[in-house]
Amino acid sequence: MLTSQSSSSALTLWITLAGVGIGLVVGLLAGIQPLYLGLAVGSIPLVFYFFNRFEQAVIGLLVVRSALDPFSIQQIPAAFAISLDVLTLLYVVVRLLTGQIVRTDKFWWLFAGWVALQGVWVILIPLGEMPLDSGVLLDSIREWVRLFSWLMVYLLVMQLQDRLHPQKMISALFFALILPLTVALIQTFVSVSFLPAILQGTKDPISGEISRINGTLGLSNTFATFLLLFIGLTYWKLSQSQQRWPWLILLGLLGFFYVSTKALFSLMMLAVFILILIAPRLSLIKLIGGVLLFAVVIVLFASTEFGQERLSSLAQTPLLNPDIDISRAIILSHGDGNSFNWRLAQWTLLIQAWEQSPIFGYGLATSRYLTIYNNYAHNDYVRALTEGGILGFLTFLVFLGTQAIHLIQLLRRTSCSSAQNFCRVLLAILAAILVGMITENIWTHTTLFFYWWTLFSVAAWNWNQPKPVDNSVSK
Repeated sequence: MLTSQSSSSALTLWITLAGVGIGLVVGLLAGIQPLYLGLAVGSIPLVFYFFNRFEQAVIGLLVVRSALDPFSIQQIPAAFAISLDVLTLLYVVVRLLTGQIVRTDKFWWLFAGWVALQGVWVILIPLGEMPLDSGVLLDSIREWVRLFSWLMVYLLVMQLQDRLHPQKMISALFFALILPLTVALIQTFVSVSFLPAILQGTKDPISGEISRINGTLGLSNTFATFLLLFIGLTYWKLSQSQQRWPWLILLGLLGFFYVSTKALFSLMMLAVFILILIAPRLSLIKLIGGVLLFAVVIVLFASTEFGQERLSSLAQTPLLNPDIDISRAIILSHGDGNSFNWRLAQWTLLIQAWEQSPIFGYGLATSRYLTIYNNYAHNDYVRALTEGGILGFLTFLVFLGTQAIHLIQLLRRTSCSSAQNFCRVLLAILAAILVGMITENIWTHTTLFFYWWTLFSVAAWNWNQPKPVDNSVSK
């Protein structure tokens, strides 16, 4: 192991070499595309800041992610993900070359193996082993890079272990709520006509008013799952804090926005979240509290015209109407505007497509090309089956199950009550996600999983550490 002084000198050397490499790239880009040149030049101070103020830089990157989705057309979220991947890999390489520890755990290696395995479905497309032509290759590559970015988020956050206390790290993530909730508040009370595109929610087709808020997450459903994640974190903070009223206010605010997304599937997710959360230590008071909380959400949802229409639409589906079978529901889906019947039609068409390629499916991110609707599956299990075939579907289920097993192991292994409660909250969120995947494209909610893997990594930290240890490589 290198001494502190030699480690610092070696780090400076490698950062200098990286700067020289960036300079060469800048010269090359100057003759190709001025925009790329500007991005490359702007990345130089970011790299130096990243290495010299590592903790602050990582927290800043984590916090800012919730504000990027409105710029998807400009490819800002994609550029952010790739930049984060490069920074993480560069940081890991420098630490390895300077003889320092790179923190991982068993789950990270399993995660890495699963991501690597997903690359097989990308490779099979240009080899001509998949039913679709190479026109879908770019989408498959993008999907694999998205999964790889989640792996890098997990790895990057692992490097903060023993530098920050877990509770301090989780508290810092609440800053990611500021901009989404501010925009959601504007969307709630201000007409569409007065808002720029970045602040607009989902319009009502008749009145033109904002009917469903989405914050900065682009889609109301995406915003709903993001809010559920932070509802879980707020509940955990509420149980840990001496001053509970600020967290109660935040919980109420998050609940208000959660209902305002008007996402029907989110009600079932909330019910599952509450049930899993109170089940291990069920008492009459907790049961009454959970029922009351869910009842309030249902009443608020049903108090709006949109909510009433969504709930009444269930009566025209096979779910609540025995006179409507699946075949009739599929026929009705072409004209009744019922989203559940439309989903049944989409799932049926995707399963029929899967039957033509049952073993390997069609490849990552190909499900929207397989039906007349040209839309996502709206069922992550059907999506996994169609895109990955039987093999891909089984690996998907194993990966989901491994997450639950890992959290249960962490829960049993730790003696810290805060860590135990945190793992219970994550298990409740995971259960809600698994249920939401039945009728929604949860797997495409990139921002949700960006923070999910951040929290998943923090759960594996040493929660008994009384005080952060300064492991900084710069002195």
